[in-house]
Amino acid sequence: MTVEAKSKGKKAFKTVIIALLVIAAALLIFSYFTSRETSVPVAAYNGKNKYITPTGQAMVSAHRSGGGIFPENTFLAFKSCVESDTFNTDIFEFDLHLTADNVLVLLHDDTLDRTSNAEEHFGEKDVKPSAKTYAELRELNMGESFKDDNGKQPYKGLRGKDIPDDLRIIRLEDVLDYLCANGDYHFIIEIKDSGELGKKAADELYKVLKSRNLIEKTIVGTFHGEVTKYIDEAYPDMIRSASIIEVISFYFSSLFGIKKNPEKIKFDALQIPPKAAMLNLSTTRFINYAHSHDIAVQYWTVNDKEQIKALNEKGADAIISDVPDIAYAIIHAND
Repeated sequence: MTVEAKSKGKKAFKTVIIALLVIAAALLIFSYFTSRETSVPVAAYNGKNKYITPTGQAMVSAHRSGGGIFPENTFLAFKSCVESDTFNTDIFEFDLHLTADNVLVLLHDDTLDRTSNAEEHFGEKDVKPSAKTYAELRELNMGESFKDDNGKQPYKGLRGKDIPDDLRIIRLEDVLDYLCANGDYHFIIEIKDSGELGKKAADELYKVLKSRNLIEKTIVGTFHGEVTKYIDEAYPDMIRSASIIEVISFYFSSLFGIKKNPEKIKFDALQIPPKAAMLNLSTTRFINYAHSHDIAVQYWTVNDKEQIKALNEKGADAIISDVPDIAYAIIHAND
């Protein structure tokens, strides 16, 4: 290698190092501004969004109907929350899938494997609810894998007639009718299916909510953009949460203080984690910004005691938690 070639190589190396240092510095600056806490005080809210807490205390939402203390998305969980003498639930959060015979059932995962005895019962893995009828799914024990605080599995091994009805898979209609008959609750419902199946699930969900006058008491969410777009087009009166892209756009608008056109905002709530990568989504500044646009801020899935306390003090509208008993005790500690 000639002297001239070596010189050019060193210059190129230095250029790369300098470029990397500049990028690193830019990332550090970006991280500082997007992850830092703020000392902005909680602002009063006088708008009309019923999901923005009027009391200054976050609403308690039972994630997967309280899946940290009861078998998730089961009637047992709903009844246990409703009948509890130690805590109250404001919002029930749960997930929906469409069965082969077009019944909306409660299930979080794409398959039944994790929470039930589906693999044993059907003799196959990765059983999707869309591949079975509602009657077939009712044969399963949905409390099969639940573990209590002591690590025990009190419902494991129940089969056939020994499976109580409140541990079998449940229809959307049945859980809504039960809850409406036993309290004044709101709902966060996530459509888990994608594509045409997800759109069909949206159709069925709308019918059920409309027939029970629950449109205004329900926030619908989905991680599938095509389903979000379909809901906006087919059911503009359906209240929904922001998509991932909408959350990111809204966050950066808040960071730079950009006032958004309310007519272009199609969501009523942000359902978000407190932090996402380098983005701090749980500052009082961000919450105030959302409230100034009549957008509720609901945080998931928050089980840590200190985080629940901090979010409540910052003005969060709802804490979506697997342990609603703990969330309630912290939020209402000074009642």
